Amino acid sequence: MKLGINGLGRIGKLSVWHHAGRGHFSELVVNIGRQVGQGLNDLAAAIERDSTYGKLGNYLHGFKAGRVIENLNEAAGTMTVNGVPLTILRQSRNPSEIRWQEHGVRLVVDTTGAFTDPTADAGLAKGSLRGHLKAGAEKVILSAPFKIKAKGLNMPDDAVTTVMGINTDDYIPTRHSLISAASCTTTCLSYMIKPLLDHFGADNFLSASMVTVHAATGSQQVLDRLPKAGASDLRKNRSTLNNIILTTTGAAKALRLVIPEMANIGFIAESVRIPTSTGSLIILVINLQDDLNSPIKRDKINAIYREYAAHSPYLVYTDEQNVSSDIIGTPFAAAIIEGTENHTRTAAIKVNLKKLGIGCLNGQPDILDVPVTQTVIYGWYDNELGSYTNMLADRTVSIAEQMV
Repeated sequence: MKLGINGLGRIGKLSVWHHAGRGHFSELVVNIGRQVGQGLNDLAAAIERDSTYGKLGNYLHGFKAGRVIENLNEAAGTMTVNGVPLTILRQSRNPSEIRWQEHGVRLVVDTTGAFTDPTADAGLAKGSLRGHLKAGAEKVILSAPFKIKAKGLNMPDDAVTTVMGINTDDYIPTRHSLISAASCTTTCLSYMIKPLLDHFGADNFLSASMVTVHAATGSQQVLDRLPKAGASDLRKNRSTLNNIILTTTGAAKALRLVIPEMANIGFIAESVRIPTSTGSLIILVINLQDDLNSPIKRDKINAIYREYAAHSPYLVYTDEQNVSSDIIGTPFAAAIIEGTENHTRTAAIKVNLKKLGIGCLNGQPDILDVPVTQTVIYGWYDNELGSYTNMLADRTVSIAEQMV
């Protein structure tokens, strides 16, 4: 089977890296919809070199490796990458006009971030995710969360959001043609939440919140720039080199699609961008109803993650003291739990029953002491290659294997 990739930004390029090394697909067909530099040689150089991860050959084969991009044909737009044929399409930006059918592509991964609305019509002049289906693809995987722009519209029946290893089976091959692989942050967060939900149960979760301390992304500016008309987040137009930038994240909303139990738990998610190229951290805070006679301790929390990691290929537990660069490139690690920093505090929270409209119960005081344990958990993730792109590729292969 051939794999189509739309876009050659960070996730698109690193998806080429992954699949060139994995060799699962017989050919990669990459659409960029425009000319690059002086031609195919410049495009090959852009694929081969990366400021964060080094050279492709070294990534695939170690320090003794040579060049792995060969057989460039400018007229045909073809090359081989680590022996895998790769065809570059440079004509169309609109998904409905990409020549997927002509190239025998049935499965497409859209990494552009430009087409995220699963309800948008395939014939939109500006393009839409469904345009890939019109162009001949049978399945489209989105490397971002779905975003429905029109108010009041529900998720279409043929669209589903999954995180590999969390709700993989929510994808039904005979039903779903649009599959969101959520985001790097949602992927990490789901692996931080799921072990605790499985152990304690959703009924014992009183509230939860998270902050992702996130590396810079392509949506930010290298130097200060005037915002576009209608822009609401002015901070993304400030230099990513010089600033810690407060922004938003849709991780909480996407998490409910992946782990439905979270819909009944009060949850807040925030994001802070920092001046690094990759390597991010989630600080997760959960309030659990507890027992003062036998409170939850850090050792208990860490034991839960150790046990889960022993049976999951995507969760890593460590007792080492890491910094962000240490986790860059760690393969298939949705979350790397830093056990040395996890901690808990248990206390009796005073609840005023009168404010709940209950009042005294059988002569009992109006103030009720409720034992609550606040748990703080730290989870690292390589938001580009190590965590998200590798797991996106696993999701892609698993869908391909179910296509007849």
